[in-house]
Amino acid sequence: MSLSAKNKIIIKSVRLFNEWGFGAVSMQELANQLSMTRGNLTYHFKDKEALLETIVERVWAKMEAERSKIRALPSFENLYNSTKILYQTQKEYSFLFLDRHVLQHSLVKNKFREMTQQAITDYKATIAFAMRLGNMKAEPFKGLYHNLAFITWMLSFYWLNQEFARGAEAHDFEEMIKKIWSILLPHFTEKGTQSFIKFFGQEYYNTLGAPFEIEDLIQF
Repeated sequence: MSLSAKNKIIIKSVRLFNEWGFGAVSMQELANQLSMTRGNLTYHFKDKEALLETIVERVWAKMEAERSKIRALPSFENLYNSTKILYQTQKEYSFLFLDRHVLQHSLVKNKFREMTQQAITDYKATIAFAMRLGNMKAEPFKGLYHNLAFITWMLSFYWLNQEFARGAEAHDFEEMIKKIWSILLPHFTEKGTQSFIKFFGQEYYNTLGAPFEIEDLIQF
């Protein structure tokens, strides 16, 4: 079945916004790239605001469908899955996450603020659920687990930004999620650690990051 005209417009516009930036693509340029008249384009989307609104609503519906699973069962498995959906969404709609002007747009800014608060709450619920199951230790000092939930959100939300800052070419979800595990696992109980290994495998557990070699960093 062929794509509808609206879907074709959305797919092409997202690709152009990712490559050129949202502000650099006019409705006329988009119409040219789609080999249609501007009038035909504005029949479906009266302006870029309407187009952006549709894209944002689609993105949030996709992410919310996955995040609802973590709220229904705040397990580490669902944390993994919902974080992967966020990562894939960032890659697919990178202009929403990397373009500062888009981030400040009212359509996007309000959604991101809402999502941020909900994501941190979801991560806190996951930690609480793990504690109740006996998979995570009691909080060693007040505020630690709130901070861990915040850092988990920050790592997942700003992953593309740090890749851009480092000049990293490869996009690897496992690199990101393993960094999240590395800040959570020290607070697992023995039972929690064994459950993690049982689910992900011993080899996965043994390769969460590069070995830290003191001799390579400090010469005595």
